Amino acid sequence: EKQLVESGGGLVETGGSLRLSCAARGFTFRDYIVLWFRQAPGKEREKLSCMNLIDHTTTYVDSVKGRFVISNDKAETTVFLQMDSLKSDDTAVYYCAATPGLDCPVFDIMPSVTKDIDLWGQGILVTVSS
Repeated sequence: EKQLVESGGGLVETGGSLRLSCAARGFTFRDYIVLWFRQAPGKEREKLSCMNLIDHTTTYVDSVKGRFVISNDKAETTVFLQMDSLKSDDTAVYYCAATPGLDCPVFDIMPSVTKDIDLWGQGILVTVSS
């Protein structure tokens, strides 16, 4: 059974850093795209970043550009989200997701394609204290 397992969340002070991990269980991320989303209380889910594990191209939403970096390990079984200069607005539950057969720009052009994502992690809480 294919699963995504997130780790690395927690409580951090404003200006601090956290690194989230998204581990693939039962498969590797080769030929997949991996995305990070977040959902803050009372707000809609927001796509933050995307990586195509075929060509390693990446995209970021403007609100995290220059602060968050998506990367992967050599084995292509874990994708990371390094989060620096955290703000209280970054407090949310963070989710990773993975799906084959699509490319990152599609999620910006046609957000409704999110419903076709194959796999979702369980979500992990990040709290940034002010």
